Amino acid sequence: MAMAIRVFLLSLLFFSLADHSFSLYEDQAGLMDWHQQYIGKVKHAVFHTQKTGKKRVVVSTEENVLASLDLRHGQIFWRRVLGANDAIDGVDIVLGKYVITLSSEGSILRAWSLPDGQMVWESFLQGSKPSKSLLSVPINLTVDKDNVILVFGKGCLHAVSSIDGMVLWKKDFSAESIEVQQIIQPLGNDKIYIVGFVGSSQFDVYQINAKNGELIKHTSAAFPDGFSGEVLSVSSDMLVSLDSTKSILVTINFQNGEISFKKTHISDFVEDHSGIADILPSKLSGVFAVKINTLLVFIRVTAEGVLEVVDKINNAAAVSDALSFSEGQQAFALVEHVDGKVLLTLKYSHDWNNDLLKESVEVGHQRGLVHKVFINNYIRTDRSYGFRALIVMEDHSLLLLQQGATVWSREEGLASIVDVTVSELPVEKAGVSVAKVEQNLFEWLKGHILKLKGTLMLASSEDIAAIQGMRLKSSEKSKMTRDHNGFRKLLIVLTRAGKLYALHTGDGRVVWSLLLPSLRKSGSCEHPTGLSVYQWQVPHHHAMDENPSVLVVGRCGPNSDASAVLSFVDTYTGKELNSLGLVHSVAQIIPLPFTDSTEQRLHLLVDTDKHAHLYPRTSEAIDIFQREFSNIYWYSVEADNGIIRGHVLNRNCIGEVVDEFCFDSRELWSIVFPSESEKIIATVTRKLNEVVHTQAKVVADQDVTYKYISKNLLFVATATPKASGEIGTATPEEASLVVYLIDTVTGRILHRMAHYGSQGPVHAVFSENWVVYHYFNLRAHRYEMSVIEIYDQSRADNKDVWKLVFGKHNLTSPISLFSRPEVIVKSQSYYFTHSVKTIAVTSTAKGITSKQLLIGTIGDQVLALDKRYLDPRRSINPTQAEREEGIIPLTDSLPIIPQSYVTHALKVENLRGIVTVPAKLESTTLAFAYGVDLFLTRMAPSRTYDSLTEDFSYALLLITIVALIAAIFVTWVLSERKELQDKWR
Repeated sequence: MAMAIRVFLLSLLFFSLADHSFSLYEDQAGLMDWHQQYIGKVKHAVFHTQKTGKKRVVVSTEENVLASLDLRHGQIFWRRVLGANDAIDGVDIVLGKYVITLSSEGSILRAWSLPDGQMVWESFLQGSKPSKSLLSVPINLTVDKDNVILVFGKGCLHAVSSIDGMVLWKKDFSAESIEVQQIIQPLGNDKIYIVGFVGSSQFDVYQINAKNGELIKHTSAAFPDGFSGEVLSVSSDMLVSLDSTKSILVTINFQNGEISFKKTHISDFVEDHSGIADILPSKLSGVFAVKINTLLVFIRVTAEGVLEVVDKINNAAAVSDALSFSEGQQAFALVEHVDGKVLLTLKYSHDWNNDLLKESVEVGHQRGLVHKVFINNYIRTDRSYGFRALIVMEDHSLLLLQQGATVWSREEGLASIVDVTVSELPVEKAGVSVAKVEQNLFEWLKGHILKLKGTLMLASSEDIAAIQGMRLKSSEKSKMTRDHNGFRKLLIVLTRAGKLYALHTGDGRVVWSLLLPSLRKSGSCEHPTGLSVYQWQVPHHHAMDENPSVLVVGRCGPNSDASAVLSFVDTYTGKELNSLGLVHSVAQIIPLPFTDSTEQRLHLLVDTDKHAHLYPRTSEAIDIFQREFSNIYWYSVEADNGIIRGHVLNRNCIGEVVDEFCFDSRELWSIVFPSESEKIIATVTRKLNEVVHTQAKVVADQDVTYKYISKNLLFVATATPKASGEIGTATPEEASLVVYLIDTVTGRILHRMAHYGSQGPVHAVFSENWVVYHYFNLRAHRYEMSVIEIYDQSRADNKDVWKLVFGKHNLTSPISLFSRPEVIVKSQSYYFTHSVKTIAVTSTAKGITSKQLLIGTIGDQVLALDKRYLDPRRSINPTQAEREEGIIPLTDSLPIIPQSYVTHALKVENLRGIVTVPAKLESTTLAFAYGVDLFLTRMAPSRTYDSLTEDFSYALLLITIVALIAAIFVTWVLSERKELQDKWR
């Protein structure tokens, strides 16, 4: 009996403590991670709202995404992400069941199934001359009759069958000098008109037989004043354009192939006009729009070619294409911004005086201006026509407006993140009222009433949904305060639209968003571009009343010599604290490891003239900076010229106005790579905020080696010019890859290694004293990953215990980068079966936890690979001591374990970057991957050795304790009974 009880107790203890699986169960999805899908800024939109089937809109975006969206809720029915170089030029729907896309500069035509997005056919259109891409789908296309799609691209006109994608005929214009502008096919006509320019002053018209592609007639006419820009079709035989000065409107009539021009001065329509005139590309029937600064002029073209001004509108935002909604009737939408609201007006194309619809909608001032508008009609219950508008905003968001309200919105700006930083959440303070925590006392009372109704089973389905939403909002992982383990943070992301978002790491929701005024287009900043975002003020524990803030750096142009703009934003409230328009450019931003009394971090902004500007511009900052003046070095990389330079500060800038915050620099050293044999293709350095737990590393024989830890190490990869392009552009004999480790203070090359027969692209990550990089081996026809570890030999004698006892060690001797370091380098290479987009490494609070590489694969997933697999000390037969240390036996390739995919079965489409953020819990790190999609998860590279997992069975532990107590009591009773029986014998 006692033996059976012992076996039961041991079995119960084993099962309670055993970890059965390290995999992710289905019900655990979303517990420690979240995934959000986006599509990007919409370029084209085509509605499909037939009586049968789902109401949808098919869109293409600047992120090369084709998607079908639900018109009711804005959700994605299906989505197809094309390649990075496969930009979509045109989209249309044919036969009511195919979505047609033209991409890759008019060379690829595809048909996709409308219900599910599966590709039906694909045609590669040949051509040799770069040209404008045009897609023309006839309006009267039917299944049993005309099924021809016209495509112009690569200098050729193709007629393609919409059923199977076969090219029916082809007309080559590559030998001609014409720059084709439009394809015009009049309704019910077998002729196709190809119109365009030859040079800048000749207009040509080609008449093509639509059935066989034969040339019927070619006509040309000279226009001495010259043309500027594109032409716009206003009818089947009339075009309009601007002359070379953009001050005269030119109407072009090519009826029956005879070309005639008619000039009209813009000053006839707009007196004392100043600025450049542009014709909007909106497709309207008999009407076109000219924009002059903020004035939009609508002009009608009569049958005789006479131009008449219809209306003049100030501050108009966008104009849609014409929409045929009933027999013989067309309408278009005009969007204006009035009193902070969007005014949507629908007008008849033939009757300007009567408005078909006029609605004012509040869309939020943080979305900016309307960039594009697409309209669609539907039949109301009273059989009248209703209209909906799909609008694309300045911040790239997408909204559907209907009946004066926003039906749904999508934050598509998050599909184009350019930089990420992290901010801590506020500390949860004692004594804060419930009303303040819940943001609103009424909401708090309403929430408790709903919970009471749910307890009494009186809640309706809407109440239950509200209760679930409140529980999700009030759950621990989504609270707006810091947690003990440091899992809850704010991700501050900057998008290509110049908008700043704060995302909660718990559930990925947008806490606040700010369209930065300094990064919006204006007269002083024509082409604003957001560059990066940095932590500016991070209050310490003694200054918790201060809110942290970030610094956003941008420039007013695409080139590096454009003037810079700075913006300072509060990370708790999302308010812009200050902004600066700088007179100098920004080529480099260097965060310095110094802060002032208000915890503001000092930054150096280096312009294209190598002048360093200190921020913040305060007397305290300059005093701190002057004390460290002689210890500040930086480097610059000129990849195009093959030069790396080292710089040091010299003195204050000498100019007309004395600026104590501006400093000249002088060049300390330079490394010039020979252009005929080496081209810089990759550089990487350590993170400035990386924490290294210890410099010493204990190896298998109880010996100690010292890592060469330096924040001034730079990894550089160069390749032969032929091998710097895509894979296959060079033979193994022509290709070689050379990597360097360079000290950026002295310019000394600490290590150089060549990989002959290899080429880029190179993706690398630098951490502590090692660097891992990925490249392609042409000889083996496989990808490879190599590791380099660098160790400090100058401290090798410190391992002697007697020297430590007698004080003869050199642990306290100063270290200078100008003294030649004694280093030893170990390296190893392995085959890797995947192409790579980006590489990152996990980071923890104290740097104790072992490292894992996070590899963004070509399949847009993130793979976690233990750094031990990339240990250069691996050997085929490791010794027993090495095995105890954790050295893995050497293999020629790196393993890919399916369970090691951090993203599980999900994909982060168009993956561009991976950011790791340490939590307070040493075992755990947060990994954030971004592209068109967003994904965040918690990782424990060495497992959660310092905490219990969230799926730990506390109930089983309690049962085990209760069973042990019961077993102890039963065993004690049986033992007493047995002892009593033994005494009676």
